Amino acid sequence: MAGHSESSGAEKKSGEAANEIPTFNAENLQTNMKAIYYSRTFLSIVGGVIAGILGFTSLTGFIFYFLVMAITSVGLIAKSGFSIHSYFDSWNRVIFDGFLSGLMSFVLFWTFAYDMVHIF
Repeated sequence: MAGHSESSGAEKKSGEAANEIPTFNAENLQTNMKAIYYSRTFLSIVGGVIAGILGFTSLTGFIFYFLVMAITSVGLIAKSGFSIHSYFDSWNRVIFDGFLSGLMSFVLFWTFAYDMVHIF
């Protein structure tokens, strides 16, 4: 993951550093967001296949999806070294963005794997 850029090499007073707003490189932030979306989509597909193979139906499958997404959020936070503000502008970017974007992929692969294993 790409971090935010430091502004200048000059020394700053401690009072000025506390009032300074962190700046982010737009390209790095966009790259980090793409990594989140790709991770969530990939794990949605893998989770859907696992849910289908295990035979989860109705509410159990959706609970499994939200569990997979929660584990994904924790994994992304751990990958950033628990310093979210170095890579993203807020916690919401990691925890909630893309949370429901992989739901259709999950349902597609969940039903496909369930049909292949349990019906055919």
